[in-house]
Amino acid sequence: MRRLVDTLRDGGSLPRQWADAVAAVDRAAFIPDVCPGLDRAADEAEWLAAVYSDRPVVTQVDDGAEGGPGVPTSSSSQPSQMLEMLELLDVHEGQRVLEIGTATGYHAAWLCHRLGSDHVTSVEIDERLHRQAAGSLAAAGYAPRLVVGDGSRGWADGAPYDRIISTCTLREITPELLVQTRDGGRIVTPFGSSFHSYSYLTLDVHDGVGDGRFSGRPAFMWSRPQRGRGAELSDVYRGERGERGTTDLDPSELNAPDAMFAVSLRVRDAWPEIDWENDGSGEWTYWLLSDDRRSWARVEFVPGRAEFETEQSGPRRLWDEVAAAYRRWKSLGSPRRSRHRLRVTPEGQSVGLAPA
Repeated sequence: MRRLVDTLRDGGSLPRQWADAVAAVDRAAFIPDVCPGLDRAADEAEWLAAVYSDRPVVTQVDDGAEGGPGVPTSSSSQPSQMLEMLELLDVHEGQRVLEIGTATGYHAAWLCHRLGSDHVTSVEIDERLHRQAAGSLAAAGYAPRLVVGDGSRGWADGAPYDRIISTCTLREITPELLVQTRDGGRIVTPFGSSFHSYSYLTLDVHDGVGDGRFSGRPAFMWSRPQRGRGAELSDVYRGERGERGTTDLDPSELNAPDAMFAVSLRVRDAWPEIDWENDGSGEWTYWLLSDDRRSWARVEFVPGRAEFETEQSGPRRLWDEVAAAYRRWKSLGSPRRSRHRLRVTPEGQSVGLAPA
């Protein structure tokens, strides 16, 4: 356990106010002996190295179903990213916290150590994970209120909360979460869309309205009810011909983080993939695939060209949507992600720009 504390401290990732919790809660008590790619009985040294490192440990694939493709669906998140999010949460003694996504219970244990178990409520959608976390927390001496349900809707019976924190990525702040946050309270979550999901959202709630800002570059799993993507290229494109055209927009410009973020605000239910040629030519294909698997688009990138071939198929013209979103962002002066603000009301959410 000391190894993890030292690693976080040496990396400048251990906030003073959370140091006691990290030192007191043994991560090993919350990691199953057998995880995807790890088996404590077969190689305890490897298991311990993973547990006490500053990296995520996958604890479930395919939502726990047998015989699936092995897609990670639950984990003990990277400790430094958990602490980064807790700093944004700015929690204080005496405050009541709702956690969305109990998972292993490790993060809930930190909250309990800092605030006391009676100040912590944690919601988990997967009943098997809920049971495992409950056992681990009890064995470690913690007793938060644990609930099985859709955490993206909160848990009204325990409201209002001073702070709400999600350990899974959300694409929507639901009206329920807004209502369940005390006036002057705060919601912190990984946030995004299928196009781009690598941001923390810090949302301050006043008079029933949330005003939020974006930061960081987190990588968390999705809230199950708000998942997108979940498909391979072959699930969407099956060799059919599409509508062909050309564009003078270099698709490589879309790979810049601020550009991806800006496009993601307008194209929320489709995602990009890059498929490189293996012949050393430097050529690649920029794919766009819709969440509903009904539409696709591609742009053929060839180095040195000023115009690129496009092809689009399905009910939507995905390349046209992405190009329009990108050009709108450019017309606004290419504002950085940090200038964007999310406003959430009971009627929905919208994004604007803070003054330059």
